[in-house]
Amino acid sequence: MRVFHSEAEIGPDFGPSAVTIGKFDGVHSGHRAVIDRLVTAAKDDGVVSVVVTFDRNPLEVVAPERCPDALSSLDQKLELLAGTGVDATLVVRFDEAFAAVPADRFVTEYLVKALRARRVFVGSDFRFGSGNAGDVAQLRALGEAHGFTVELIDDVVGTAGERVSSTRIRQLLAAGEVEQAERLLGRAPMLRGLVVHGAKRGRELGFPTANLSPQSEGLIPADGIYAGWLIDQGVRHPAAISVGNNPTFEGVPQKQVEAHVIDETIDLYDHEVEVVFVARIRGMTAFTGIPALIEQIADDVRVARRLLGIAG
Repeated sequence: MRVFHSEAEIGPDFGPSAVTIGKFDGVHSGHRAVIDRLVTAAKDDGVVSVVVTFDRNPLEVVAPERCPDALSSLDQKLELLAGTGVDATLVVRFDEAFAAVPADRFVTEYLVKALRARRVFVGSDFRFGSGNAGDVAQLRALGEAHGFTVELIDDVVGTAGERVSSTRIRQLLAAGEVEQAERLLGRAPMLRGLVVHGAKRGRELGFPTANLSPQSEGLIPADGIYAGWLIDQGVRHPAAISVGNNPTFEGVPQKQVEAHVIDETIDLYDHEVEVVFVARIRGMTAFTGIPALIEQIADDVRVARRLLGIAG
C-alpha cells in the first residue's frame, strides 16, 4: 500500500481512482466491509483503490471537548489499512487551515486534481468542507460537474444485530467487554507500547510483569484482570494482564497496564510489545493483605490458562 501524507506528494500520473473517505478509527469490521467493496469496485473498473483519512480525529481541532479517545494510533491505522488490500491511503493533516477549506475546494483539490476520482463511496451521513457544510447531495452535484459518481454505503450490522461503529466499540472497551468488542472489531483489542521499569511488586509476589509505558498506542479497556497474549518480536506468549491502579497498593498511577507472561521469564525491558486482550477475568479488587492477593493472582493465572487453552 502506498501512503501519501499530502496531496502534494501525489504525482500527476496517479489514478484514475475509486475513493472512500473517513476517520477509520480502529479499522473495524464495518470499515473493512466498506473497503472490501471499494477494492472490488476498483478492480472491476481497472482503477486504483484509495482511502482518504486524517492524521487525527477532526474533533481534536473543531470540538476538542467532544473528542473521544482513539481506538488506534495513526501508525496502527495505517498498518491495519495495509492489510485490507487497498492500493493507497492519503493521510490528510487535519488542522485549522484544512478545517476552513470549503466543500467545493476539497472536492476539486483532493478528489479531482490529486486523485482523479471516478467513483466515491460515502455513508449517508457524510459531511465535508468548512463547518461540515457539504453533504451527499452537494457531493453528487459536484461529481456530476467533475466526472465522478457517488455511491452510498449502508451501515454494517454485526452478528448480534447492532450497528458496527467506533463509538460502540469504545463503549464496550470502557465496560471491559473485550470479547464483544472483538466481534465488532474483527480482531482482539490490542495495545502497543514500550516495556518500562515499574515498582517490581509483581516480581516480589512471584508474578513478574511487563509494564507498558503510559504512552502506549490503542484504547485501554476498563480496570480489571484479563486473559490475553503478549507479543514480542513476533512471538506470542500467554499472559494474565492487569489494568488499573492496583488498589491494594498506594501511589500506583491510574490505568497502569501490566502483563504477566505465563510459564516464562523474559527480559522485555525497552522492547516494544503488543498486549492483546482475549477475555476479562474479573474487576479490580482491593485485598486486605499480601497472602490473599497472591492467592487471587494464582487463581487469575489458572483462569487465564483455561481461557487461552494453555495446559497446566
